[in-house]
Amino acid sequence: MASNEELFKKIIAHAKEYGFVFPSSEIYDGLSAVYDYGPFGVELKNNIKAYWWKSMVQYHENIVGLDSAIFMHPTVWKASGHVDAFNDPMIDNKDSKKRYRADVLVEDFILKIEDKIEKEVDKAANRFGDTFDEKMFRETNPRVQENLKKIEEIKQRFYPALERNDLADVKLLIEELGIVCPISGSRNWTDVRQFNLMFSTQMGSVNEDANAIYLRPETAQGIFVNFLNVQKSARMKIPFGIAQIGKAFRNEIVARQFLFRMREFEQMEMQFFVRPGEEMKWYSYWKEERMKWHLSLGMSEDKYRFHDHDKLAHYANAAADIEFEFPIGFKEIEGIHSRTDFDLGAHQEYSGKKMQYFDPELNESYVPYVVETSIGLDRTFLAVLSNSYHEEKLEDGSERVVLGIPAHLAPIKAAILPLMKKDGLPEKAKELLDTLKYDYRCFYEEKDTIGKRYRRMDALGTPFCITIDHQSLQDNTVTIRDRDSMKQERIGMDDVSGILREKIGR
Repeated sequence: MASNEELFKKIIAHAKEYGFVFPSSEIYDGLSAVYDYGPFGVELKNNIKAYWWKSMVQYHENIVGLDSAIFMHPTVWKASGHVDAFNDPMIDNKDSKKRYRADVLVEDFILKIEDKIEKEVDKAANRFGDTFDEKMFRETNPRVQENLKKIEEIKQRFYPALERNDLADVKLLIEELGIVCPISGSRNWTDVRQFNLMFSTQMGSVNEDANAIYLRPETAQGIFVNFLNVQKSARMKIPFGIAQIGKAFRNEIVARQFLFRMREFEQMEMQFFVRPGEEMKWYSYWKEERMKWHLSLGMSEDKYRFHDHDKLAHYANAAADIEFEFPIGFKEIEGIHSRTDFDLGAHQEYSGKKMQYFDPELNESYVPYVVETSIGLDRTFLAVLSNSYHEEKLEDGSERVVLGIPAHLAPIKAAILPLMKKDGLPEKAKELLDTLKYDYRCFYEEKDTIGKRYRRMDALGTPFCITIDHQSLQDNTVTIRDRDSMKQERIGMDDVSGILREKIGR
């Protein structure tokens, strides 16, 4: 666990040092859980977006795109259930004046008990060595069993209390467990109350007359309210999908873990409209398709797993997460949900407008059912970044940090590096840059030794470095260096573009 935490810290530091991600408003000490994407981060982010968009819209003739506004009529969020049900249980400590999510306090307390169990197991493993039977130890050791019983008792009381919205019992449990504020160390808690996660603001020229509106907490509703506009204007027949990439905002009480949980984030969503009764067929189809897409990013299959939901949201009749193994453990990166006709039905009821599709094959009108695929762009970015980061010890005893980002996603595809800043080498290098820059994001650099420049490009995840030396002036050849193998090959300058196209592959 400690090594994973250490790795996560290194990734965060690397992201800042090499221009991938900066804390927002850092010169003013930052803004909690808000981040800016730097020169190389924005390239990687755009490459992920483009790859998703091509996979969803360009490669599917029955999926079209949309870019809906962040601001929407406030009744949209009443219809969607967000005004009444988009809440987290909140508790304040009266001494530190700090606010916490009550459920996170209890879950962190459970984690501490689990840590105690792991320490007991580690201690016994060190004591008994190769003869240690971990399974038997966990099943028979009194301290382990006592702690497991304690965890089970907490869960059996805590989760039903949340289900019943019995916030008084949640507070009582926090008090009985002796949970203290991490800042003040006191147990002086306020009552638990529900906290709506939507950011609200006003729209109107005079504040007194303004209407309260919300920053959207998800992008899906923009698709639902535009269902008829898109269907008619793009002449779509069911089954068809509407895809969208856009910002969403959630006023998380406790936002942490770098890009994993942010207050301003980006979603890549697709809502697929189907005939009622056919939703489970399409739900299974999109589960499989979306997992294939993740694997096509170039990451290992054992990094992913499905988590099927037992407890469903009010709008769903089936739901699964695709989880990725981040340094902080397996966490959700994408959700696939069968949303039934909840959204279109609710908007039909609240707006008074028919949200129906006339099916010429069945000769009837109906409110379509929806299967949703919703992936977090920032989480995908974090997955690619954390999966690609590794430190290597080389044969000569030196070390390098390399981002093994798949070439088709890499922020920079090729670095153009003149060996020296003289003898006409920069001019020759810029000739090559001018032929490549229309097809590939390239990076030109002439400062420092060639070895240092290679290391910098490795740390940025650049798959290919092309070096122009004195021989280049004589026979128009260059060396191309592969990031992963570090092997160098001499090729004709005129062949560079074709070789990059072949190696990058997309």
